[in-house]
Amino acid sequence: MPEAVLLDISGVLYQDAQPIAGSVAAVKALQAKGYPLRLVTNTSRLTAAEIHRQLSAMGYALQPEQIYSAPRAVRHYVEAKGLRPYCLIHRNLEAEYADLLEEPEPNAVVLGDAEERFDYAHLERAFHLLLDGAPLLAMGDNRYFRSRGALRLDAGPFVRALEYAADVKALILGKPSGEFFRGALAELGVAAGDALMIGDDVESDVLGALQAGLQACLVKTGKYRDGDQSKAPDALLADDLADAVRRFC
Repeated sequence: MPEAVLLDISGVLYQDAQPIAGSVAAVKALQAKGYPLRLVTNTSRLTAAEIHRQLSAMGYALQPEQIYSAPRAVRHYVEAKGLRPYCLIHRNLEAEYADLLEEPEPNAVVLGDAEERFDYAHLERAFHLLLDGAPLLAMGDNRYFRSRGALRLDAGPFVRALEYAADVKALILGKPSGEFFRGALAELGVAAGDALMIGDDVESDVLGALQAGLQACLVKTGKYRDGDQSKAPDALLADDLADAVRRFC
């Protein structure tokens, strides 16, 4: 049994603004068993405060500090390195990055899921900064996510486009980065081998966690697609969060 549990959010706790059946009760069961929890997410269209508000409205009794997000990890890195970022981010994330949006001479590019801001003008600005030597800091490199019953482009394809155009390598500071998982584990005070990551994304959640030394469980909800389990044969497999908690916690 693990000593702590990390949970992905979208596709594990909820889908299309509705809690996945059994997930609210499953989180309550984890809390009743005394598991330290962190909700780990690459979501970069919402602030941590808004994520917490939405989860609370769905019936999840969690604390804001239990949310460990990629935007939070990127901000910590930028501040630690004293960087002045050009932020190509979603409009909803501006409140969390307000003091970083008007840097007069940016020397880094921060990339999140910018949605409609992934246009030629914004990508061109980022491209020229990268050519001048600015590092590319990405909140994640997820290929897609599921919303309103369909798969939607995430930030990953645009990370790859800028890497290709400017001949650079992005530093991924969200999942599947080992640094991201280590940051969440440091807050929990547990070793990687004593923690279980439960997610629906076989690459970002499951393979990333396994490579960082965690146990991992792939659930067949959210963006899960038939055959994903073959990419991570060392991972546990469950129908959904309720099934994972019942069998593995």
